Order: sequence, then C-alpha cells, then structure tokens
Amino acid sequence: MPPWFTTFLSRFQRAFAVAVVIAQGGIAVTGSIVRVTGSGLGCPTWPQCFEGSLVPTPHPEVAWLHQWVEFGNRTLTGVVGVIAALCVLAAWFDRPRRRRVLVLGLVQFGGVVLQAVIGGITVLTGLLWWTVSVHFLVSMLLVWFAVLLVASLGEGDEPARPLVPRPLLALQVVQAVTLGLLLLAGTFVTAAGPHAGDSDTPRLDAPVDTLSQLHADLLFLFLGMLVALGFALKGHPVPRRPYRVLVGVVLAQGTLGLVQYWTGVPEVLVSLHVLGAGAVVVATAALWVSTRERPRAAHLAEDGLRSQTAGSSVASHA
Repeated sequence: MPPWFTTFLSRFQRAFAVAVVIAQGGIAVTGSIVRVTGSGLGCPTWPQCFEGSLVPTPHPEVAWLHQWVEFGNRTLTGVVGVIAALCVLAAWFDRPRRRRVLVLGLVQFGGVVLQAVIGGITVLTGLLWWTVSVHFLVSMLLVWFAVLLVASLGEGDEPARPLVPRPLLALQVVQAVTLGLLLLAGTFVTAAGPHAGDSDTPRLDAPVDTLSQLHADLLFLFLGMLVALGFALKGHPVPRRPYRVLVGVVLAQGTLGLVQYWTGVPEVLVSLHVLGAGAVVVATAALWVSTRERPRAAHLAEDGLRSQTAGSSVASHA
C-alpha cells in the first residue's frame, strides 16, 4: 500500500468505526421505508432488479417508485460494505496490528455479506415475515458489534476487567437478552400489522393487540432492570453519561411506541421507531462497555496509543 493511503486509514480509523455504527443502523431505517411504502418487491429478483437488468427498468406490473425505493436500499448495502471494508483495512495496516480490532472489523464486513444473502432470500421467498424479522435482528446485532469496534480503538487488548461487581455484570447480560426479546417481539408486531412491504405478502396470523401487549411488557421489564442497574451503579467508578443517555433513549422510544399504537401505526412513525430501536441498541452497548475496561499491554502503552478508556470512548459518541 502507498504510504499516503495507510496514513489516510490511520488518521480516519475512528471516523470509519463511528460511520459503520451509523450505517448499520441507518440501513435498517431505509429497510423500514421499503416496508411502509410497499416497495419490498420493487425489485422482484436477486441479485438483479429484474431478469437481465441490475437496475430498475420500466415494467407494467411494478410501480417506478417501488422499484427505486427497493433499489436504493440495495445500493446502500454497497455503501455499508465500503465503510466496513475501510474498517478492516485500517485495522490490517495499523501498527502494531491489533487482533481484536481486526476481528471486529471483519465481523462488520462479513455481516454486510450475510445481510445481502438474507435480503436475497427475503425477496425470493416473497417477503415471508420471518425472513424480514431475521434481516432486522441481524442489523441490530451488527450495530452492537459496531459499538464494540468503536470502543476497541480506545482500549487495550488485555482481557476485560470489570469495573462493577459480577452480579451487576450478570444483570447486564439479562438486560441484553431482554433487549433481544424486545426487538424480536417488535418484529412480530410489525409482521402482524398493516405494513407488509407488499400488498400480496402473507401476514403473521396472530392478534396485533396481544403482540403489542407482549412488546410493551418486555419494555417495562427492560425499564425495571434499568432502574435497578442505576441504583446499583452508584459508588462504582463508571461513567454516568452512558446510563443517562440510555434512560433517555428508552423513554423516548417507549413514548413513540405508544403514540404509534394510538394513531394507527402511521408510516413515518414506523421508520422513526426503527431508528429508535437502533439508538437503544447503541446506548445499551455503550453502557455495556463502560462497565468494563481492557488495560493496555506495556509495549503498546509505550508506543503512544491513546489512553482513553472504553467507557469514555463510546460515551463521547453516544
């Protein structure tokens, strides 16, 4: 690699990592726009848009708007892939090369490839509701690992050392699992709701009211654990900002969900709710890393790497 390129990668490594957090969350939002506009089969084949054409083409059975909305979402996958590839290259050419940063970068790039395949399966199966759910949940998982990537640039490579008692770490694990179930229940509500992504797509045959209640109950459980965690964190050497941000984001997301339910699930609120889900994942992951630290090995410290801790690193981007 020419020196100017490796210098460029080194200088903007953190910017690439922050960008991949935004990109992984953002493509989930554009996916929701595909759904609420009924454009899920705007490009009915994969990887081509239509047989013999990678791009939209005039077709009597598919509206022009639906074609370009779906094609735009597919194109953004390439943008996310480029950003993830830059994260990998920056980690590879960094000196000394850090294995954890490289692995987390590869997770992002591999995740983009996996999502392209899942997206293809989703289209080829006619937008089966469970394929759409998997597509969304993988995006949220990649957002979580993207936050860990940002944190890894400001921490060492030694084993993680807890900053709080182990029972609180266990509570965070349960909280993370609850968040996963909360997101899963949210996909069930959407799968049974009015926004199918295409008018002919079969829906999840379950009462929307019951699924919405399950979703709300999991939110209350998540909030309860968050309150308990807030009291338990007092007196421990962890940044308070990630916790406050998470509380604010969860309350805003819960309020938005209620408004969405009371107003008949308008399209714009669906996309805002997906954006809020990504924000909750980012904030939860930021709190996760703030309760742990990874010291630097002595030889890395002597090389003059940044001394910022994982918690303050992610909190600065929250």
